[in-house]
This record gives sequence, structure tokens and C-alpha cells, in this order.
Amino acid sequence: MIANFTMQIDRKSIVNILVVRNDRFGEFLLNIPALRALKETFVNAKVIAVIDPQVRELTERIPYIDEAIEWDRNKHSLFEKIKLINLLSKKHIDAAVMLNPSKDFNILTFFADIPIRVGYDRKWGFLLTHKIKDRKYLGNKHEIEYNLELVGLVGAKTKDRSLFLNVDESSDNNLLNNLNLSNEFTLIVLHPWTSDPIKQWPLENFSALAKKLTESPYLKVVIVGGNDSLNKSIEFCQVFGKKVINLTGKTSLLQLALVLKKSKLLISCDSGPVHLASCVGTPAIALFRNDLPGKTPTRWGPSGKGHFVIEKANLSEITVEEVLNKVKEVLHLR
Repeated sequence: MIANFTMQIDRKSIVNILVVRNDRFGEFLLNIPALRALKETFVNAKVIAVIDPQVRELTERIPYIDEAIEWDRNKHSLFEKIKLINLLSKKHIDAAVMLNPSKDFNILTFFADIPIRVGYDRKWGFLLTHKIKDRKYLGNKHEIEYNLELVGLVGAKTKDRSLFLNVDESSDNNLLNNLNLSNEFTLIVLHPWTSDPIKQWPLENFSALAKKLTESPYLKVVIVGGNDSLNKSIEFCQVFGKKVINLTGKTSLLQLALVLKKSKLLISCDSGPVHLASCVGTPAIALFRNDLPGKTPTRWGPSGKGHFVIEKANLSEITVEEVLNKVKEVLHLR
């Protein structure tokens, strides 16, 4: 029988909490305040996160996660699902929070006999005990706030909205070996790529920006991205020779976090590295369209202080000069 969503929760009875957010790393990082809220509210509870394998090493740097279960976004067989149900049952989980609508996990947590099941009233939402309408597509507030709203259904709260990863340049410096990152220069990171073409600032603009930045004898430009952008990065960087460092496809996510922490600035479209920069305290200049409901900086912009958003209805209308002027402002350059 499906319990009433208004049922009272005894905080002391919550020993194990399952949190599900197994999508891309940028979206995953924006759940850190919600995880913090659960830990601060249920102080004696163990938080078990269901994650995409890609973010495993980042998960280990989030102090609000005690254990991680890898479950990628591919389709899973019935046998795999039954195996996961059995695993969850053995862990005696008291509450499960699906931070993104998921028919599979609404079903899996139900059959795992988890008494409190929290999520959005979509995709078999009738299986949930605590639920709200999914209005995230409207983009009326930041994704962090939507996530906090959801965990708020079980009384979880925090005053700290910041993103945080426990990374340290000194103790983790060995991870940067062989990346050719000299301490002689001020590093500026460019992430020119995006998985969604609709969010792409023209690559020729990124190229023109990199050319302008490399004219300074004090700056070093670093290009970053995933393996899927490797071929594009080779073509992009060939005109610069040794004036830029191309790390596309050469870093893990943890190494990327350390590269960003070592750098003074990130310039990127709407993408995961923007939120990774927020986690390590590096300012970001983020380039956004503002004409697409649910995809604007209101929902997906960089979180925290020191960041800047340049937004227009058409990304091609954002000029290189605008971005360069903002770089000068951030770095206090003439």
C-alpha cells in the first residue's frame, strides 16, 4: 500500500538514506547542497548515493556521501534490476530520494521495500510516498533550489548553498604530474565544447579569444574537455602551437578539478566544468542563451560568488570583445 505523503518522519529512526542522481557530472554536483541538508538534518544517518561510474572519484571528495553504488544511465536487464533490488533490501534503507524523475528507481525502491520514497510526481510517481510536481522545466529558480525543495519534503534543510569538493593542491599535486602546468604563468582555462549544439558559443569566437589571451606574456591558456572533444581540440589548437596547453581528453574529472583550482579563471559555455569550478572556488565566466525556458542561467548558472554570466538570446551575438573585457575585469588587467 502506498503511504500518505504527509506522514510524519521520526529523524532518529532514519539510519540509511539512499540518494539517486546518476546523470552527468555537472548535474550531479548541483546536488551537493541537498546532500549536505540530509547530513545536517539526519546527523546519525548513512548516505548512500547511486551514481554514474564517471563521477566515482568526485563522489569520494564529497564529505556528505558515505557510500556509492554505481549504476550507469544505460538500459539494464531484468536480472541486473533484481540484483540491485536485493542489494538495496540488504542495506535496510529507511528513505530513498530520487533527485531526478526515474521510473526505474521509483519501481526499484518500491520493490526493495524502502518505506519512505521521495521524488517527483512523474514516471510512476504513484509509487512514491513523498512527491511534488516537476516544474523544473520552467526554470524559475536554480537547480540547487529545486534539489533542496525535494529533500525538504522529509524535513532536510541547510543554510549553506555552496558547492564543495575536498581537493587540495598540495596533497593532490601528484595528480597533476606530466600535465605541463608551469607555475610561471597565470592559467586561464577555456572549455570551448558543449554536448548540446544549441548552447555552443561559436568555436571561431573561442579561437579568437584564445589568440587575444595568448598575446599576454603573463597568461597561459589551457584547453580542457572530454574524450568526445579530442579530435575537435586537435584542430582547434593546431594554430597556436605551444602557446596553449591542450588537456582535452587527458584529465580525469578529479584532475580537471585540480587544474581548475590551480587556475585563475574558467571561460565556458553552459557545461559541467562551470559547476566544477564553483566546487573548487575558481571564478567562471559562463556564456548562456537566455531565451530557452529551463536552460537559462537562472536554473543552470554558476553558483557562488565571483562568477559572471554573459547572456543573450543568440550566443553568436556575444562578442569576443565582451568576453575579453570581462576577463580583464576579473583578473584586474589593463
